[in-house]
Amino acid sequence: MFIQTEPTPNPEVLKFLPGRDVMGEGTRDFRDAEAAVASTLAGELFSIEGVDRVFFGPDFLTVGKTADHDWSHLKAPILAAIMDHFTSGLPLFAGADALGGDQSVGHDEGVYEGETAQIVAEIKDLLDTRIRPAVAQDGGDILFNRFDVATGVVYLNMRGACSGCPSSSATLKAGVENMLKHYVPEVTGVEQTL
Repeated sequence: MFIQTEPTPNPEVLKFLPGRDVMGEGTRDFRDAEAAVASTLAGELFSIEGVDRVFFGPDFLTVGKTADHDWSHLKAPILAAIMDHFTSGLPLFAGADALGGDQSVGHDEGVYEGETAQIVAEIKDLLDTRIRPAVAQDGGDILFNRFDVATGVVYLNMRGACSGCPSSSATLKAGVENMLKHYVPEVTGVEQTL
């Protein structure tokens, strides 16, 4: 098994491509070891000293490290844990418990009606077709949280390598906000939620 690695815009996060589906559909964000008990692989990765975040994408995973650890010491044990997991045939999640992390298969399903529902549908479509694929290339994900009709502000969740990335504000403002404002005139701004 050959696992590729790629840097991400976040120097504290590395992207791992095992050459097979990880989640297949959706994403899963594990922000701490306690949440990782739902996944045998996430649990193994959190057992490596210096690992502080794990994110599963459709065909990749990203691993975040603490600032006081170096990739030159972490990369080999992380690669070994990923390889061991995928060659073992173990399921990605322990038993039927797939709810231990912050999970997402789609968007927030808030109730919007009439013209607002159409605006939200356009926003979600742009996120799914143009923005999320680009963000996934950098090892992250971006999800719709809500749209404030009164202010025109779209609230989004950034995950994986994008969460805590030094360039995430620039990505939101220069990329996402400009695109949404161009295609959906009712959008006046974009903000990140935690």
